[in-house]
This record gives sequence, structure tokens and C-alpha cells, in this order.
Amino acid sequence: MSELKGIAYLKRKLATVRPRVLMRYKQYAMKHYDPPVGLTIPPQIRDRYRAVLGWNAKGVDSLADRLVFREFGNDDFNVNDIFKQNNPDVFFDSAVLSALIGSCCFVYVSSADDSVRLQVIEASNATGIINPITGLLTEGYAVLQRDDDDNPILEAYFTSDETWYYPKGGLPYSIANPAGMPLLVPVIHRPDAVRPFGRSRITRSGMYYQCYAKRTLERADITAEFYSYPQKYILGMDPDAEQMDTWKATVSSLLRIDKDDEGGHPVVGQFTTASMSPFTEQLKTAAAGFAGEMGLTLDDLGFASDNPASVEAIKASHENLRLAGRKAQRSFGSGLLNVAYVSACLRDGFHYLRKQFVNTTVKWEPLFEADANTLTLIGDGAIKLNQALPGYVTGETIRDLTGVAGNPSAVPAESEAASDE
Repeated sequence: MSELKGIAYLKRKLATVRPRVLMRYKQYAMKHYDPPVGLTIPPQIRDRYRAVLGWNAKGVDSLADRLVFREFGNDDFNVNDIFKQNNPDVFFDSAVLSALIGSCCFVYVSSADDSVRLQVIEASNATGIINPITGLLTEGYAVLQRDDDDNPILEAYFTSDETWYYPKGGLPYSIANPAGMPLLVPVIHRPDAVRPFGRSRITRSGMYYQCYAKRTLERADITAEFYSYPQKYILGMDPDAEQMDTWKATVSSLLRIDKDDEGGHPVVGQFTTASMSPFTEQLKTAAAGFAGEMGLTLDDLGFASDNPASVEAIKASHENLRLAGRKAQRSFGSGLLNVAYVSACLRDGFHYLRKQFVNTTVKWEPLFEADANTLTLIGDGAIKLNQALPGYVTGETIRDLTGVAGNPSAVPAESEAASDE
């Protein structure tokens, strides 16, 4: 076993990545401030027309809402019961959403009252040293509680043998760890050899396109003021004439300007207003770039098409989103299986071998819900496959394809007819 880095090293490591994670959470919450860029609009005017756009939140939610965990298959160690006791409807959604925003999240595994508790900790509050082979941590650090000023109240340092707790203003204490591995498990989105802790769904390119669109909206909003009330001018006005109220000149439907003693009169005109069309085209350009980055369509970003699309057309247009969803299912499946493994070891107080969990699988609901047409096509395909290879397509296979939980004991019609004969 390699020498541990220590809690001081992990604190410094967390301090380096925490600002980037918090920035992405602000992007998701639509609270990130983009410094004003431009030469023509004064900063004090731009601040009055600051735009808010939720494209990054849409890009994350469009994938997170489709990743629905179902259960663990081949559950030899009864880990499904552990997750059922930890509010699975909230736990899995919270873990998936947090990992998509921050590139990863951590699950803190603890025991209390003869049960295993699971708590999701975002990447801004936890870190560790990862084993690139198993995806588990060799040691970990997490901030379990913070006060209103964002200062740590309770910190924890995780090792294979014990877990150390550091309460603010109190003495550190440790609790033995019977699981044989740190009770902090990472759930990572799209890990690779260069970025073992994964990559965020909110990419730099996506943030640029959203910032670009926000600047366009701000410029369009300011230009709309001049578009609504065009600037007017008067040429040849007598300097001694009575001054005209500017508000009256703007909203009045009829202006009266008398001739002078020599019969001359001023000329009234209006400046040409700026067109709003360039801003619309610029906004669509930004939306097209963001949609291509996130695997979405312009319809998803509010630019509705003329003809409504069918379910099959929606699937075809979201092919990149489907591929991203399948990749995320594989990445999260490995992390959730590690959570199940550590939880089972802690529950039983025994260090199982990791290879004993290789038969346990993670099952997800289909990324796209099946409509009537899809059910018909899958049904026809299942009949033909079973005619060629009897029993090849089972009820479990149909559920994996459609997400419809039917009767698992149903018998095909051909088998019933054959038994009657």
C-alpha cells in the first residue's frame, strides 16, 4: 500500500478545484456574473439591462432528467435494500445532477442504528486520491458541514482503517472502519486517463456561447429603447422661440410649430431607427453553437420550429444527446456499483473482494420513453427474433427497451397454443 498523502495535502487540493466547481454551480443557478465587454455602451447603462439566461441549466437538466436509475440486477448481496432505505428517488437524482455539474460527486457512507446511510457531497466539498483501476479512493477528505459564512464546521478524513472527524472548536476523534476501504466513494462523469475525476457537462464552450447570447440580449434590450422612442430633430428653430418639452415632443400625436415673422418655419425630422433583426440572427447563431455543444436542438432552447416533430424525429435529432446519455450511464453505473460495494462491506462488517460484485449490474430506464409506434415496432421485432431463436427476447429485454414493467410471468401466445395441442 502506498504512503498516504495526509489531510493537509487533500485540503490544499480541494482549495485549488473548489473555485471552478462553485463557478459552474453559479452557471447552473444563473447567478454567474460576466464582466461587461464592449466599446460603445457605458458600464452603468449595461448594468441596468443585465441579461439572465439559463442555457447551461437546460443543458444539464436535459441529460439529468433522462438518467433514471431503476435497480441493481443480479443482486447477490441485497444492495437494493440499502438504497431503498436512503430515499432513492432523491438520492440518485441528486448524485447524477451533482456529478454532471461538478464533473463528479462523492457519496459519504456511514452506519447508524444498524443501517447504512448514504449522503451525497458535491465536488466543492470533497476530494481524494483515486485508484485508477477500481475507481475507489485510497484516502479522502470531505467537509461535512459548513456555517452560514461558508466556513467548515465538521471535516472528515477517510482511510481504509478508520475515519477521523474534526469538529470546529472540538477535539478530533476517530471511528474504526470495518469495510476495509475509505467510506467516501466518487461518482464520476466521463473520466479518462488525463482527467480521472471526469469532466463537467458545463463546458467552456457552452459557457462562452451563453455569455455571447447574454451580451446580444443586453445590446438588443438597450437598442429597443431607441427603437420604441426614435430620436427626433428640428432644423431652423428660432433661438428666441419658447423651449419645447421633450416628453411632449416624444409622445404627442400632433405638434404645432408656428411660422416666424418672415414666414419661415423649422423642419422637423426623425433619425432612422436601428433594426432588431441583426440581434435575432446573432442570438440564433449563439443558440445553434450551444445546441451543437450540448447535443440539443434549437427547439430545446426556445426557437420553436413550424412543424411539431414526432417521437422518432425527436430521437433522431437528439442522437448526440442519446450517445452522451449512454456514456453517462456507463460512467455513473461504475460509481454507483462502487457505492453498493462499500455499503455492503460496511453493513456486513466484512471486506468482500471487489471481484465478487462483477455479476451485479446497474439497470437504467430508457433515455427516451416509448410511444405506441415504438411499442409496435419492438413487438414485431421481438416476434421475429423469437421465431428465429426461441426465447431470445424475454420480458426483461422488452422492459429494458421500452421501460414498461409488464407481467414477468406472461407466456407468449405461441407457447399457450402449443401447450393446448
